[in-house]
Amino acid sequence: MITITASSRYKINRRQIKTEISQILTANGIDERDIFNIVFVGKYKMRELTQTYKHEDETLPVLSFPYNGEQIDNEVIIGEIVICYPLTILLAAERNKPVDMTIMDLLKHGVNNLLKANVLS
Repeated sequence: MITITASSRYKINRRQIKTEISQILTANGIDERDIFNIVFVGKYKMRELTQTYKHEDETLPVLSFPYNGEQIDNEVIIGEIVICYPLTILLAAERNKPVDMTIMDLLKHGVNNLLKANVLS
């Protein structure tokens, strides 16, 4: 199950995200019932997360958190990807790409990081 958490002011295409990420997870043998979280945050929250978990004093566009198949109430949690929505808007403008495409690029990057951590394979 893919869960997306975002402020209502962030314009995201939830259906597209769920469809594309579901295809990637399924192609890598992940059960549809496993929990995979996607969270969109602002610059301040992302900076706080980056300082806490990466010990870097900057705001990154995407962070991945593997949960290594931890279980809560008999549900398997695969991992979580956090995206800084305001930075995504800036990246899209810099790259002259649509915001939806930039979001998908960042999500794919996050999933690839989880794959490299051997969480999803």
